[in-house]
Parts: sequence; structure tokens; C-alpha cells
Amino acid sequence: MHIRHVVPLAALLLSACVVTPAYGPDVVVAPALPLVVELGVEPYYYHGGFYYYYHDHNWSYSHARSGPWRALPQDRYPREIRFKDRDRGHDRDRDRR
Repeated sequence: MHIRHVVPLAALLLSACVVTPAYGPDVVVAPALPLVVELGVEPYYYHGGFYYYYHDHNWSYSHARSGPWRALPQDRYPREIRFKDRDRGHDRDRDRR
């Protein structure tokens, strides 16, 4: 007799529960960048099927160069960033992490 009351109550309470992924269904965290990344004139880097954008000591990633861009977790940042100086024909280090 008590089970008849419990089952409808449980169904009512459990119907209000919704579980969603933390980042949504289309978000995939990009692979980590190599230890050393060399950037040219533009601050874009392509690796592992993703575009990476470097700005103000932060990295973003996207499937397309036009975006939308998402913040890259810091554990996926490179240890060193080199900037290629095309005007002089040599490399110069600018940023180390």
C-alpha cells in the first residue's frame, strides 16, 4: 500500500532533475600546445586541428580562425613563446612561461 504512494512521488521529484555537461555538448578542450611555440607576424598558431590565438599573455582556441574563441586552460599553454622577426631574418625570444 505504501509503494503506491512512493512511486508517483519519486517520479514527480526525479522529473525535476536535469543533468547537463559543464561545457555544453559542442565544447571540446583543445590538445595542449607544444613546449615551444613560434609565432610569426600574426599571433595565430595551428596545431592538432585547432587554431590558437595569443593575446595579452593568454591563449584562446577555436576550430576556425574566425572563431568563436574559447579560453585555453593554462595547463595547455606552451612553456616558451618565440616571435619570429621577419624584418631582420632572425628569431627573437619575447615571452617565457
